[in-house]
Amino acid sequence: MIPSKMESVAHPQANPLTLLKNKRALPRYSTQGVQRAFHFWHLASLDAPTVAVIWTITFARVAHVHLNAWVLALIACGTWTVYVGDRLLDARRAISSGALHNLRERHFFHWHHRRWLIPGACVAAAIAAILIVDLMPSSARPRDSVLAAAALLYFSGVHSAARLPRWIRKLTSKEFVVGLLFTAGCAAPTLARLPSLRWPFVICLAAFTALAWLNCSAIERWESSALPTNTCIRSSIVSVACFASAAVLSFTDIRVAGIICLAGISALLLVLLDRVRPGISRLTARAFADIALLTPMILLALTSQHR
Repeated sequence: MIPSKMESVAHPQANPLTLLKNKRALPRYSTQGVQRAFHFWHLASLDAPTVAVIWTITFARVAHVHLNAWVLALIACGTWTVYVGDRLLDARRAISSGALHNLRERHFFHWHHRRWLIPGACVAAAIAAILIVDLMPSSARPRDSVLAAAALLYFSGVHSAARLPRWIRKLTSKEFVVGLLFTAGCAAPTLARLPSLRWPFVICLAAFTALAWLNCSAIERWESSALPTNTCIRSSIVSVACFASAAVLSFTDIRVAGIICLAGISALLLVLLDRVRPGISRLTARAFADIALLTPMILLALTSQHR
């Protein structure tokens, strides 16, 4: 999967003003078919909704909960809208402040293609709103409203002129908050349909929260030379914790143990990616970091065969 030779990728620090004005200076991705698809999947913010849908189905399958197709459509539309908005606001803030060196390939891609990404995000948001009003049960709305309020608070704290207080930002990292909200959003449809919350499922949620945090933290450190690269150590710790938890849970709930084991495998893939990262492009590493989160597809495939 890792190419021996890549096309050059436009670096945000190399004449960033030209990158913003000249569409020919957009970050170029590989001309190889599979890898080109992976790069576009990341640049167009399609990676986040893909992971969100897979995790949503996985949580439901583990808890023996049936989800209708509209729930998955809601998760996909909502996630894509948030990520497109996040990256466009990041780009706009960097342009306003002159901090173009903080932008990455995905930000340049979104800013250059904002004429179709903004209308697309508006359509996706409208579809999500229609699904909530027409199909979401009234009993599920209060819990989802709390999650939406938490996401809005984070979004406002990141992108508004009035940032969150420093003491709040010191208590929790941005990567942890994103990982927690992402996992909570994926688990919300299942939690709304569970009569009671069992502790094996709580451990499963904790494992995937740690994995989401690890993914965000790894990407942040790979893209910033000012931060220490300790992804290998963190990933190894999360992986060992997942495998140990899976071993204990295998005596009580084999399905939950299996999904936590897959989370541990995802953490190991991040360890491998961290080791080979110096030999690949930043864009490839970023895309593969999200591909590593798709290991639950193995469980979905196996459980579908036994139905």
